[in-house]
Amino acid sequence: MAFISYVPEDQIPEGDRVPDRDHILRIHGVHPRTMRQHYDLYLELMRGPGPLSRIQREMIAVAVSAANHCHY
Repeated sequence: MAFISYVPEDQIPEGDRVPDRDHILRIHGVHPRTMRQHYDLYLELMRGPGPLSRIQREMIAVAVSAANHCHY
């Protein structure tokens, strides 16, 4: 598994910071604009309007992660 060091939050421009300490998001600190974009995409996919409930979406994410042997 690859390792990417996290950038300290105070080194990320304030406008690109997100209110989430998820490790997958934190690796975007090396290119801060993508951190905000990834977070906004996540919110739209998981919490935006659609035919599936948030719980159903989370269950699908967990099943896919397990099938892919993800450590997170």
